[in-house]
Amino acid sequence: MKRNNSLTYKGFYGSINFDQEEKIFFGQIEFIKDLVNYEARDAENLINSFQEAVDDYLVSCKESNKEPDKPFKGSFNVRIGTELHKKVGLYALQHEDTLNNVVKNALSKFINSNSQL
Repeated sequence: MKRNNSLTYKGFYGSINFDQEEKIFFGQIEFIKDLVNYEARDAENLINSFQEAVDDYLVSCKESNKEPDKPFKGSFNVRIGTELHKKVGLYALQHEDTLNNVVKNALSKFINSNSQL
């Protein structure tokens, strides 16, 4: 069974967490640099709180003439260690390809064979 521990709204993704002591659900908008939190006492209100947080974030950005962060811009840094970096770089060179294409193709193959996204 696949866990569903995220929310989506207007292209933004939010986490779902639960504090057992406080008996409260909480989360934040994920995959952006800005910190935007939300919370609620039950699942339905958590969804509403997340959507309000996204809407408030967009309004706040507009009011301050700031471009909202967008999740998944198409680039990210990966720390893979010196030895693997060397192997991947040499593989790309030997196959007349770029390091970026080798990594992109490897990730695509992995996701396509292991995911139900």
